[in-house]
Amino acid sequence: MKYLLFFACLCSLKLAVAQDTTIVFENKRMSLPEVIVRNNFDYKKLIKQIKEDTTFYKAFKTLRILNYSSFNDIQMLDKQGRKKASLFSRTQQIRNNGCRTMKVLQEETTGDFYTTDHDYNYFTGKLYASLFFTEGKICNETNIVGGVQPSTDNVSGLEKHKQQLKMLFFNPGKRIPGIPFIGNKLDLYDGKAHKLYNYRLDQQEYDGKSCYVFSITPKDDLGPMRDDVVVDSMSTWFDEKNLEVLRRNYSLSYKAGLYDFDVSMEVEMTHYHNLLVPKVLRYKGNWDIILKKRERGVFTATLFNFSKE
Repeated sequence: MKYLLFFACLCSLKLAVAQDTTIVFENKRMSLPEVIVRNNFDYKKLIKQIKEDTTFYKAFKTLRILNYSSFNDIQMLDKQGRKKASLFSRTQQIRNNGCRTMKVLQEETTGDFYTTDHDYNYFTGKLYASLFFTEGKICNETNIVGGVQPSTDNVSGLEKHKQQLKMLFFNPGKRIPGIPFIGNKLDLYDGKAHKLYNYRLDQQEYDGKSCYVFSITPKDDLGPMRDDVVVDSMSTWFDEKNLEVLRRNYSLSYKAGLYDFDVSMEVEMTHYHNLLVPKVLRYKGNWDIILKKRERGVFTATLFNFSKE
């Protein structure tokens, strides 16, 4: 009997510890573990900082001012998930006198990854190149993000699509102008979003560091409103000490008359001295745009050997 009573008390204690508290922030109901609420810190200020985070974007801009090496693995797939074209390469970015250039140390391709004039045959390849490859010499860049974000202003055509994808990549959950039927639905912080999504703030350990984990997932039983959901899940790990993004996972999907997509990404960060930089990025995407062929692709970027000029 004593053992039964002890086990019952232990279970009750676990339930109490696991109990969540619901708070309202900017008209959105959010779940917080009781331990966060009991610490009496300003969690509303914390959530506001998380919402306005720029460390993720800054980490990628920091790549522009460093030397580094990269393994690049891009695979294009057919309907059955079989590889039909691919690129594997090792590249080295060199920063010298305020300018950066890139060396291709190794490259292997299969299928029709390139066109006959050595252009990218797939938009997935073009997107990857715009993120990680340097063409020619580029000078006078910084990693300053204040007032500087990806924008579709004064661009059109393919360049506009690339900018929209960069906005989706660097600022998931924020409105993107110019995408038919979907631009406003990407905003996870507007007045309607709280009807569609659950918001949760947790504390976890990641890579040996204590982190806040901010997660957004669709609510159950949305009925017809499910058609307004674009973000299937998004979780971000923030370092408790300075709120730098240490990891982000997210998946998005949508079907419209003109296009559909199903995309997921995982990004892991590391530090070079006091600079936050991405070390691994994994992407899996299946998307179709009117007047273009459907593309199914996966890629992994692995970055290493960081140094200053």
